[in-house]
Amino acid sequence: MSSDRIDAESKVSGNQANIPARIRRELDIDDGDQLRWHLEDDGSIRVHVIQQQTGTFADFDGYAGEETTDVTSDHDAWGVDIE
Repeated sequence: MSSDRIDAESKVSGNQANIPARIRRELDIDDGDQLRWHLEDDGSIRVHVIQQQTGTFADFDGYAGEETTDVTSDHDAWGVDIE
């Protein structure tokens, strides 16, 4: 992208600025994604989109085993065989 080209504009309201829809679509920015801001020496701003990880626990239905567990005592030892 050329730095002389204006792709889109938005206004600041309070401490927030909207990301124009065209930019969101182009960069596939969605709810939950994070923006990492870098202020360059020349005063320009570089923004990296950190997309939210999905699916990690989205399909997890919980523990279906027969062993009773107590989260307060078993939390850190879960899956660890203690001899």
